[in-house]
Amino acid sequence: MTVLSPSAEERLQTVLSRLRPRLENQISTASSVLEEHSHGEAMDAARLPAAVIFADNSEDVSAVLKECHIARVPVVAFGAGTSVEGHVTPPEHAISLDLSRMTAIVELNAADLDCRVQAGLTRQSLNTQIRDTGLFFPVDPGGEATLGGMCATRASGTAAVRYGTMKENVLGLTVVLATGEIIRTGGRVRKSSTGYDLTSLFVGSEGTLGIITEVQLRLHGRPDTLSAAVCQFENLHDAIQTAMEIIQCGIPINRVELMDSVQMDASIRFSKLEGFRPLTTLFFEFAGAPAAVQEQVTATEELALANNGLGFAWAESAEDRARLWKARHDAFWAAKAIEPTARVISTDCIVPISRLGELIEGVSQDIAESGLKAPLLGHVGDGNFHTLIITEHTPEGYERALDLDRKIVGRALALDGSCSGEHGVGMGKLEFLATEHGEGALSVMRALKTTMDPHHILNPGKLLPKGPVYRG
Repeated sequence: MTVLSPSAEERLQTVLSRLRPRLENQISTASSVLEEHSHGEAMDAARLPAAVIFADNSEDVSAVLKECHIARVPVVAFGAGTSVEGHVTPPEHAISLDLSRMTAIVELNAADLDCRVQAGLTRQSLNTQIRDTGLFFPVDPGGEATLGGMCATRASGTAAVRYGTMKENVLGLTVVLATGEIIRTGGRVRKSSTGYDLTSLFVGSEGTLGIITEVQLRLHGRPDTLSAAVCQFENLHDAIQTAMEIIQCGIPINRVELMDSVQMDASIRFSKLEGFRPLTTLFFEFAGAPAAVQEQVTATEELALANNGLGFAWAESAEDRARLWKARHDAFWAAKAIEPTARVISTDCIVPISRLGELIEGVSQDIAESGLKAPLLGHVGDGNFHTLIITEHTPEGYERALDLDRKIVGRALALDGSCSGEHGVGMGKLEFLATEHGEGALSVMRALKTTMDPHHILNPGKLLPKGPVYRG
């Protein structure tokens, strides 16, 4: 007699029945909850999970993964849902494991400039809670992302040019493996020469090797002085040249952000940026002791003016600085408002700083030839920029946008760059991994995945393209 293996639906129901005695009030199959967990931002890809489980601690995550490993039920970790490359879209018959309730600061060590937090805490909430210590956490991707999600995608943002990305600001982790085993990596010390660097392995793994439940973070002292300025340019080349020279001259600028003329026009209207013209614009922030800030300002202004900058407009008050940076963070919505019924596909890539001008000028040509409207903006201080491709809501429109995206990424890879500086891979960047890393490196990645997650239950179909020993 042939014994049939349980179906995916049967295996899922078995897992839920085993978990209900422990997590009854934390399991939801409500349609509104399932829809909320079916997608992130930007990509249209969406699929309802079969159930959502809200975890309160590492032990809850362990219990879920232990049962899912045995039954071979896929699990996708979910934080705030702000990822843009389809990271949190679940496969069929999957559980979405929501960590957003895990918001505690487990420990704060102000004297050592570090803290340990649960993965569901957001950067904004952490900084609000530790404000009185004179410390802050600087990695700023713009959205209301959770710190666990920021680790999983190796997030960066506007302040990375000075403070680095999540990779440089995470000292250690608590991770639940596919089998349910809980491990700790790293620690509180600033350096160690012992063992494999497991912390770096999990940072950027997009939930495919384990689920991060706690993060040991490096904190920084709040600077004595903050100053912000805006400089506009008649052409894109001069603005990019200024940003490159700031970095090459070693000026320790806090942030240097670019908006091209199309994006600036949209942001002026959307964010009510009075007094500015729709020209290519650099946003600057300077931080440190008053004398040091003045030195940074003087050197930066000299470079900008030498590259035909049209003079600095200053934002001295905290309110004016917040208004400028909110306009930068709202750039996606400003671009969306250009054609409210259209779709906006956000893509990013990164190159060595010396190749940035060549890349952006080539991309501008690609945009013009495509006939699409696609504002450019980005963290030009570290060679990273974004293109917001605006296209009609049709299959043909999506293909036109995807064709432009491939040209942009192709240019970046040809200039020794990467297909993503901060968005990550998810599903949206899978096709570029073989070109960027080569099959040899991908085979090592697939072997790691299979070793650590033999049943491939952790966020399947993300980060790694299909290949030998990996089904996706």
